Parts: sequence; C-alpha cells; structure tokens
Amino acid sequence: MAVTVYHNPKCSTSTKTVALLRENGLNPTVVEYLKTGWTREQLLDLVKRADTDLKGLLRERGTPAEELGLLKPGVADEALLAAMVEHPILVNRPIVDGPKGVVLARPIEKALTVV
Repeated sequence: MAVTVYHNPKCSTSTKTVALLRENGLNPTVVEYLKTGWTREQLLDLVKRADTDLKGLLRERGTPAEELGLLKPGVADEALLAAMVEHPILVNRPIVDGPKGVVLARPIEKALTVV
C-alpha cells in the first residue's frame, strides 16, 4: 500500500508519525518538503483530498506567516498558495497521503485513518 509522508525531520510530531507508520508495518515514502518544495498543483490536490482549505494547512508558528500578512482575515487563497509555494515552511506537517485520503496528522494517530 502506497503511503507518503510530507515530513520535516526537525519536527518531533512529523518524526513520530513516520515511526508510527513503520511500527504498523508500513514503509512510507518520506518527502522532505523543505528540500523538494511544493507545486501549486500538488498543494491544491492535497487540500482537495484532505477535505480542507489552504488556511487549514497553514503553519503559523516558526514561519513568516504573520510578516507576510497571511493571518489577516480575508486573505485570498491565491495569496496563500503563492506564499506556500515560495516558502514551503508555511505548510503544516506532517501530511500523510494514503489510499484512504490525505490528512494533517495532528495528533499523529490521524495518520492511521488514511492507510
């Protein structure tokens, strides 16, 4: 079964999610998105399949979200999307893409709902 984790190795939640999947007999593909970056299409696909919106994947803490004005009410999706592509750190983690869908694995146990 194909499972992909969009992962930041400096994030303990992300690291614990990868470990949880492995403990459950899975061998996820691990994508270090801070190195690979995001494409518009990729983010839009993940958002759609996660049944959320871009704001739902926006990470605030430890990112330039506030400085970029992304936390203000009424920020357009296009502005969020462009910022997330330019600054991959703005995307919250870990995102798990499995056969049953896509989920932001916070708490980590959510990862098991899509495998």
